[in-house]
Amino acid sequence: MQYLTFVDRVARRTGASEERAAELTGATLETLAERLTGGEVLDLAAQLPKALQRMLKPHPRTEAAERFGAAEFVARVARRADVDENAARDTIRAVFTTLREAISGGEFQDVAVQLPRDYRDIVEPALAPAPARRG
Repeated sequence: MQYLTFVDRVARRTGASEERAAELTGATLETLAERLTGGEVLDLAAQLPKALQRMLKPHPRTEAAERFGAAEFVARVARRADVDENAARDTIRAVFTTLREAISGGEFQDVAVQLPRDYRDIVEPALAPAPARRG
């Protein structure tokens, strides 16, 4: 998936402008990179366009993932994106859903497995099957 397509889908899902959707995407991917192991960040980045790779910052200083729960994930995205936590939660769902569409199913599962059960509320919408597209 191309960068502009990714951002456009996040924009449609969040109701934000494309410029704002790019900022929201960056806040979410930067936070996700902190929560994943270094190797997983590199694996994920390898399947994304360069502009999204830069948002992930795929040159981890350490292999270890930071250990924080879903509430802290939402709080970090909210701070980075300068939105309230409800908007951050909606943003995270939109970015995760778009991420699932942009990468292989196996890679998305690898990402999801690294997130504890309390992330279920923000990850499960992305795991739902995509609606059939009309030609």
